[in-house]
Order: sequence, then C-alpha cells, then structure tokens
Amino acid sequence: MRPCFIVAGTDTDIGKTVFSAALVRALDGAYWKPVQAGLTDETDAKVVQRLSGLSQDRMLPEAYRLSTPASPHVAAKRDGLEIDFDKLALPDTGLPLVIEGAGGLMVPLTQHALQIDLFGLWSAPVILCASTKLGTINHSLLSIEALKRRAMPLLGIAFIGEENMESERAIVEMGQVRRLGRLPHLDPLNALTLRTAFDSHFRRADFAAEIPS
Repeated sequence: MRPCFIVAGTDTDIGKTVFSAALVRALDGAYWKPVQAGLTDETDAKVVQRLSGLSQDRMLPEAYRLSTPASPHVAAKRDGLEIDFDKLALPDTGLPLVIEGAGGLMVPLTQHALQIDLFGLWSAPVILCASTKLGTINHSLLSIEALKRRAMPLLGIAFIGEENMESERAIVEMGQVRRLGRLPHLDPLNALTLRTAFDSHFRRADFAAEIPS
C-alpha cells in the first residue's frame, strides 16, 4: 500500500482542505473525504479537485454525504442514519492517499465515538493543520496531547496563515512536534498560486520518502 496521510485540524475552517489540495497535488496522489457534512455549497472534494488540478478519478467518493453542515453525528441523525466504522476501511488505490477529516480531532462521528477513534483504527500518520491566529497555541497543544496520549503517529504540524513566529515556536517546542511548514493565505487562491506557495514553504521529502522520484 502506498503512503497514506490523515490531514486533521485543530478546529474547523482553518484551511485543511486547501492544504489537502496542495499535498495531494505534490504527491500526485488520491484524495478521500470519508464524511462530508454539508452539501449546499461546493464540497471539499470539489474544492480539492479545483485547486489541485487532478482528475476526477483521483477524488474518491465519500462514504457518507450528509445534508447538514454540522457535527457528523448530528448531521447523520438528521439524515436518518448512523455512521458505521465498518464502512470506513482505508481504500487501497495504488496511489499516495490524502485523507481529510471533518473538523477537529474530537468531533463526534456517532453518539459514542469520536473522529480520533476512527483515526486510531487506521494507524496512518497524522498531519495536524493549525491556524496561526490568536488561540492557536492552546488548540494545537491540546490536539497534540490527544494524539500522543493515544500513541498515534504524528508526522508534524502544518501552520496556515500569516507568519507568527512566537506562536509557531511555542507549539513546536512545547508540543515536541516537527514543523512541516506554513501555508500563507493566498489572494488569489488558485491551482497555480497554491502549488507555488506549497513548493516554496514545504519539502516534498517530508511527506514522500517512500514514493519513487
């Protein structure tokens, strides 16, 4: 099985979908959003396809497409169903796989299970995306602690936003986690500007040691 990475966030709406698009393009891989909550706007898979420039067949179909933009356990209940972990086995596409979670690590997927519980079953390395805005130290260190307490593999942290050297340093040193890089906010945001920014701020080798050049 080719390399597989879980892209998780310290919170919702911090930019992990944009980061996922940049990463899957850099790895020339496939993208999977297992649980999509909210279908009225452009779904995360469609955003990733647009920003990565990859073909539709690289966007794996969601296991659950929930109508309401809410916590997955609530959105599933409103749709009259319950998320079943047995239906969320890791797909093997023969390509590097980027999996994007729904919101933060502690988001409930069911009435009794959190998203971090599902990640633990997969045993794939986690890339933690963190905003550089006020409050990021607390959110990031709590997320790092949750992963480490469960002995889950943490590849490193990817910051998103404007440079905040003191906050970034505090998180890396106090959390004892690798800093993978920082993706700045982009205007305009498109496939070209995203590719250029990712290539300038991240090292492909940090993600792709097992992928032939």
